[in-house]
Amino acid sequence: MSTDLELMRIHVNVLFKHNTVNRMTVVNEPPYDVAPLIFIGATIEGSVVRYLNTLDADIAERMDHVIRRNTPDLAGVVKVLSVGYEFNNLSFGPAYAFPNVRGRSCSKAIRVTNENKELLKPHFPYTFEEFDDKQPCFVIVEDNIVVSICCSARQTSKADEASVFTHEDYRGRAYAADVTNAWAEEVQRQGRIALYSTSWDNFASQSIARKLHLVQYGTDIHMS
Repeated sequence: MSTDLELMRIHVNVLFKHNTVNRMTVVNEPPYDVAPLIFIGATIEGSVVRYLNTLDADIAERMDHVIRRNTPDLAGVVKVLSVGYEFNNLSFGPAYAFPNVRGRSCSKAIRVTNENKELLKPHFPYTFEEFDDKQPCFVIVEDNIVVSICCSARQTSKADEASVFTHEDYRGRAYAADVTNAWAEEVQRQGRIALYSTSWDNFASQSIARKLHLVQYGTDIHMS
């Protein structure tokens, strides 16, 4: 079983592509937008800190001085960063890992393959277009349409990050938990770690995490 700090390192490598000196370059999914200026993944065992490859070396060095083990000084980070950069987005939230879900029953979830991926076209055209990069993908179909979906938002050879959505007219039926569990089971069957992260103000997403008994291993913070 990976430690919290190991999971956070795996998590940031799933989220972003890096150069040879471990600086972030782009988001690890099409259209490969520029990564945030700084990523901090805080765990009880310490923090994983990554900088954008274009961040000034002097500012990065000053950042290292204000980021403390276990309890990052966010006020200090913002103060240092604001000297040379304008940033308008600060997001943070819990990062979870799935327990072993292999063998759990998923009554309504259907796996989407090349044979039936036309199901995605009406309401999930982006997933349809990027289908090969979103595997595995599971859906729940009601009234002949896809009403809930979970697929891999980003992935590496070690882990996948979940992306889940349920149509608002079909919420409250436990579809999101069902389809997400099916996705995680397949990811684990393929020998990778199933990860799930969200923001602190996304209460619906956190509710899914509780229903699935996910294990929080840390909190991630993005500044861009």
